[in-house]
Amino acid sequence: MAGHSLKSARAIAAEVLHSFDPARDYAGRKLEPLLEQTQERQRATDLVHGTIRNRCAIDVVVAQFSGRPVSRIDARLLSILCIAVYELVYNPATPAYSIVDEAVKTAGRGAGKKQSGFVNAVLRQIERHITNRRADLALANLRRTLVQTPEAGCEFDTDLLPDPKADAAAYLGLCFSLPSWLVSEWLDEFGREQTREICLACNRRPSLYLRVNPLRTTTEDLLVRLRQANVQAEPVCSDAVRRYPDVPLRAHYEQADADRPTGVIRIVGPNAVTQLPGFAEGLFTVQDLSASMPVRLLDPRPGWSILDLCSAPGTKTMQIAEMARDEASITATDIDPARLERVQENVARLGFRSVTIVPHAQLEEGTLGPFDAILLDAPCSNTGVLARRVEARFRVTAQAVQDIAAIQKGLLAKAASLVRPGGRICYSTCSIQRRENQDAVREFLANHGGLELTEESLLLPATGPFDHDGSYAALLTRKS
Repeated sequence: MAGHSLKSARAIAAEVLHSFDPARDYAGRKLEPLLEQTQERQRATDLVHGTIRNRCAIDVVVAQFSGRPVSRIDARLLSILCIAVYELVYNPATPAYSIVDEAVKTAGRGAGKKQSGFVNAVLRQIERHITNRRADLALANLRRTLVQTPEAGCEFDTDLLPDPKADAAAYLGLCFSLPSWLVSEWLDEFGREQTREICLACNRRPSLYLRVNPLRTTTEDLLVRLRQANVQAEPVCSDAVRRYPDVPLRAHYEQADADRPTGVIRIVGPNAVTQLPGFAEGLFTVQDLSASMPVRLLDPRPGWSILDLCSAPGTKTMQIAEMARDEASITATDIDPARLERVQENVARLGFRSVTIVPHAQLEEGTLGPFDAILLDAPCSNTGVLARRVEARFRVTAQAVQDIAAIQKGLLAKAASLVRPGGRICYSTCSIQRRENQDAVREFLANHGGLELTEESLLLPATGPFDHDGSYAALLTRKS
């Protein structure tokens, strides 16, 4: 594209957010076609996702200092304002003058002088009321401070948030733009300190992790290739993932010393995945640390017949093939035919011979199985992956959690009918709600006497050098 026609990251972000409805749309689908119009792809992505993650808190700031409810602000101007507030509050390294200046220019190009004057007035007012763009949380007034990291936040001279001592759920919900009923459930389940950690992790910029394909390369060799291409990368060790202590897993990677490599690499800084060295050759798969846990718990072996029941897009299917050294008989299916095509793309890229993709209808015909092992990575409420699936916080409801738990139990029944005596099922979700996890498994086992719970693990979303999402996994064994 010619240089003169390229757009700024802020302009791209405003275009996405103006047409974005979190109840119906996926931000990534709207953003992806527009990224070719900018040289600031990573920044545009951060502006879109960061603004959506923090939208409720941003709306409070806009309403407070514009003197009107956000519902009364023109939608296009509101998108421009929200992006600018996101940068002022959550990107303190970006100079305030450049944020305000470009927001005003963007408004002027699209709406004229009067509207750009309104944007300028609101942002100047907000800027005047910020006392510290990077305040120490240990010293800050929590009602006046929007949290950026575990240690810092943007402090205002005006109360914006509920009193954390009087109503912790309301305070955390608004501060982190999360439904207060959800935060309330976490407070009951995990306590105040752990819930605050979860909220922080739900609003983090998630790290990019590569799971090395051991059949084609080694961690060391891939690290060399990445560093030769000036990509900052570091190996992840086996103590990187924090388990929730009340739901232990015997070993979340392997029985290993804490500093043993795991075959996972963390990429530091912005990078386009498909442009990384080794992507086209199938040397790695992108996978969060928490998402690798279920297959490790399943522990697939060469020679086994294995079913991946909800396989799309195939990340865990590929992990099964890797762990079984491409010497198992793996059947992958999914109810969504379009997403099943992505499994085929991954099989081709990584070069596995052990994976057979079958339409879901074939599973219903009863011609498949029994299997030695089944992975059931069930559809869920996504409460463990709110940092990545930025729309989910606007869609999750208590009723939706109840409804999806019924679907999960139906899938468990299907898996139970397909596993051989002595075989195993790994049930997993990317939710951290007890209703979808521990309770669902125990209710199912109470009605299916032929299965027993062998192990389970709950990982909560975490910040830190090796940040990760949340997930749950339970290993069930069919009695011989």
